Amino acid sequence: MVTKQYTGSPEDADLRRADSLAREIFSDIANKWALLIITALDERTLRFGELRAEVDGISHKMLTQNLRMLERNGLVERTVHPTVPPRVEYTLTGPGRALRSTVDGMCDWTRTHLARIEEARRRFTPGTPGT
Repeated sequence: MVTKQYTGSPEDADLRRADSLAREIFSDIANKWALLIITALDERTLRFGELRAEVDGISHKMLTQNLRMLERNGLVERTVHPTVPPRVEYTLTGPGRALRSTVDGMCDWTRTHLARIEEARRRFTPGTPGT
């Protein structure tokens, strides 16, 4: 995978530009699995199996891919302990914890508006009672 490099130009941070570094990062983290992993890690350190148990429905492959992406973006730190077998733990970094507060806001927004969103979905979906 080719990752854009930060050059310090304003274009790097412009989400409107298809070629911006900010859009690449935004695309990486704006998926359900990344957001759920960040929520699960919270202020804790978890091993892979513990994390998988916390994120209901995630496959081994998707957890691995998302942890690598979060680590590559500096949001998650992976620590390998020199034991047999090796013990690997994951924790949020400073930027990951800062993002966690934004994710919390998204979770709060979802809970606050869930009933209205569900009502809109029922009106929108053909064949649903009440449409």
